[in-house]
This record gives sequence, structure tokens and C-alpha cells, in this order.
Amino acid sequence: MDSKFEPVMSGRTPPAAMPSASIPTPPAAMPSASIPVAVDSNRVLRNTYWLLALSLLPTIAGALAGMQFNFIGLFKAAPIMTPLLMLAVMFGSLWVVTLLRNSAWGVAALFGFTFISGLMLTPMLTVAAGLRNGGQLVALSGGLTASVFFALAAYATVSKRDFSFLGKFLFVGVILLLVAMVANLFFQVPAASIALSAIAVMIFSLYLLFDLSRIVRGGETNYVMATLSLFLDLFNIFVNLLNLLMVFSGQRD
Repeated sequence: MDSKFEPVMSGRTPPAAMPSASIPTPPAAMPSASIPVAVDSNRVLRNTYWLLALSLLPTIAGALAGMQFNFIGLFKAAPIMTPLLMLAVMFGSLWVVTLLRNSAWGVAALFGFTFISGLMLTPMLTVAAGLRNGGQLVALSGGLTASVFFALAAYATVSKRDFSFLGKFLFVGVILLLVAMVANLFFQVPAASIALSAIAVMIFSLYLLFDLSRIVRGGETNYVMATLSLFLDLFNIFVNLLNLLMVFSGQRD
């Protein structure tokens, strides 16, 4: 494996389920250590962006594989159990990535997780493919997600502000959001689905800013975990934006 993709030892143990929710408190910077810290942060940021771009390839492959093998049939056959089982698989793969984050296998585990995430996109992409302007909605959702990322990345890099105070609030928000989404699998309330998607876009946009700031300021020194955090933020923003676009285009209940 290329030496530039050898994981940087993080020296801390982030939680397995929500790696982006930890709130590191960097030690007070000594004048003589300021340059090495800045160089290390730039290296982590550069490798994180490279890995984030590469992680899109297995995500696309997973989505295409799911559509090719009619993965949506499982969701139709068991509309409640299949999403719950897939969530369990995703949490399990998150744990594997966290376990292997300091080894060369961490990159492979990360790509495995993004492939599974691509499979999770299959039902929504299949529905979008059946719409008159489904392709445009998918492209618009992807473009909006990319715009949010570039805007927040530029802001976090230039301002270098500390957004660690958002950590606990966002972690609690994600837990409540997950509970509400699981509950809505049983109740199937359309208005609740719209509201939850809008809230999810807001929460994960703030989480994206939180994670970007943490990487820029040197709070995350392991680029596998940094990539995982950003991927989760962008994945959730994209999915919920696409759901909102399909709803407000008048083509989805």
C-alpha cells in the first residue's frame, strides 16, 4: 500500500457507533511544536480528501450492484426488517473500521463500509430512476451536497474556528433522529418523513462543519476515521436532500 495512505496513529479511542461525536481537547500548543502540528494537520486533511474521493467509487459500485441484483426486492418483501437489518450491518461495519483504524486494513474496511452504504441507496435510487426527472433530482441532490461540502470546508479551513461546543448537542440530536426514523418505519407518517429529512439535513450539515473544523485544528489525526466521519455526514445529507427533492417535486408521497 502507498506509504501516504498508512494510517496515522490517533492515540485515542473514538466511540465505535458514532466516531464523529467525540470532542477532542487538544493540549495547549507549545511555540516550538506549532509547525509540526500544522504540517501533520495538513497531511491528515490531504489524505482525508483523497480517501473521501476514492470512497465514492465503492459507494457507486454498491448502488449499481444493488440495482443490478434487484436489492429493492428485499425491502418490498420485508419493509421493516430489511432496513433494520441493514442498519445493524452498517453499525457492525462501523465497528470494524474503528477497530482497524490504525492498520493498513483500515482503508479496506472503510471501502467495505462505503460499498454497504451504496447498497443502502438502492431503494431510493430505484424509486428515483422510475420518475420522469429522477436523474435530474439525483444530480441536483449530489450537486447541493457537494456545494455544502466545499462551502463548509473553505469556511473551516480559512476561519479555523473551534466548533467542538457543538459535539454533545449534535450527538444527542443524531440519537433522537435515529430513534424517530426507526419509529416512523412502523407508523409510516409522510409528514413526519419530510420533517425528519429536513432536520437531518440541518444536523448533518452542522456535523460536517464540526468534523471539518476538528480535522483542520488537529483534533483528529487518523485520516481513516476522519474520512469515515465526513463520508457519514455527506451520505446523510445526500440521502435526505434527495428525499426532500422527490417529495417537493410532487412525485413521491
